[in-house]
Amino acid sequence: MRIITDRPRSAVRRLALARLISITGGAAAFAALNFTIYERTGSAAWLSASLLLTFGASGLFAPLGGMLGDRFDRQRVMIASDLAGAAAFAAMAFVEDPALLLAIGFVTAVVETPFWSASQAAIPNLVSKDELPWANGLLQLGANAGIMLGPAVGGVLLAVIGSGMVFGLNALSFVLSALVVATVRGRFSEDRSEHEDEHRGIKAGFVFIAHDRILRILVIAWTVFVFGIGMVMVADVPLVEEFGSGATGYGLLIGCWGAGSVLGSLAGRKLNERIEPKALFVGTAVIGVTTAGVALSPWFPPVLVLILLAGAADAVVMVADRSIQQRRTPDVVRSRVVSASESMITIALAVGFVLGGPALELLGPRGVYAAGGAFAFVGAVVLLPILRASRRTTEQPELALDEVVEAPELVAAGVTR
Repeated sequence: MRIITDRPRSAVRRLALARLISITGGAAAFAALNFTIYERTGSAAWLSASLLLTFGASGLFAPLGGMLGDRFDRQRVMIASDLAGAAAFAAMAFVEDPALLLAIGFVTAVVETPFWSASQAAIPNLVSKDELPWANGLLQLGANAGIMLGPAVGGVLLAVIGSGMVFGLNALSFVLSALVVATVRGRFSEDRSEHEDEHRGIKAGFVFIAHDRILRILVIAWTVFVFGIGMVMVADVPLVEEFGSGATGYGLLIGCWGAGSVLGSLAGRKLNERIEPKALFVGTAVIGVTTAGVALSPWFPPVLVLILLAGAADAVVMVADRSIQQRRTPDVVRSRVVSASESMITIALAVGFVLGGPALELLGPRGVYAAGGAFAFVGAVVLLPILRASRRTTEQPELALDEVVEAPELVAAGVTR
């Protein structure tokens, strides 16, 4: 039976639109949830529990979502995930008790996880390998725009119509996202029957990463880098207070990161397989320079410029990382590889959040930013074997990237076979 498909770029544009809609609504709702929990309890411990049960849950349950994406048709998984999220947020609109709000918030975080791994894993089925950076850049653009707009929209709507209506509107945004995904005509998955026995179980994504040298290096670099970013995020408000910029300064700080991420996503669409390793290394190094530069800045305006550049570099690195990951992963296990990678990175970020408080007391906000920059530099060093290997494949195109990542280099970067 012949499958009718959309033009590849049209399909990706619709997926990017779906991401923009759902992430904007989700970010608005989670901002409203955190504010509401704090307002009703007056407790920082409750606020921490809200972050743990929503953000933390997405990391812990990501492998389960990835397994669904590899077991069933990814388009249907994405639609079901959106509709389940809509139902949970609709229920949240009628709840007043903080404990029940947190319980439903936990459910929303869990049911959303299959969407992200399925959507990312489907991209190589919808576009050619040469178009992967363009597609990933566009998807990242939708995600970053949603992250940037969502909290601001949530704050305004919370003040005007209340938290219940914000949750209800987000439920509608998830339904709209599901409808957009349903309009995409194309193949989201390949025939997996021939290779299913090779990659069985929820751990298959972790196993695949462990046996692929390039993917292993990428995950280690991201884990180190993101751990530092987690600590830095804890220091954002104290840093702004140190400059005497208050809530307005904090809003500008977050806004500059978001704007930089949007610009970086646009730039990431111009990458290609040859320059992706260089983009990974240079982008991570730029994040190290700009983050450490914040610690040295005597004035607040240069801080905003540095944060803008860091956000742009982060988005470029993400596009390059995802394109390399997609090229190296067979369809039968791709959702699980995506979710395994996201799970480890999210846990590293959560650990950074936890240790950010003690680090802040010990080092102060500038010291934490300097430490965050140092961790980014370590991440760049870990990526050096991939950069060197890419140079050799440029000189000798017949070699595969992993064939020239030498064991001594891996040992020097802290990676073992």
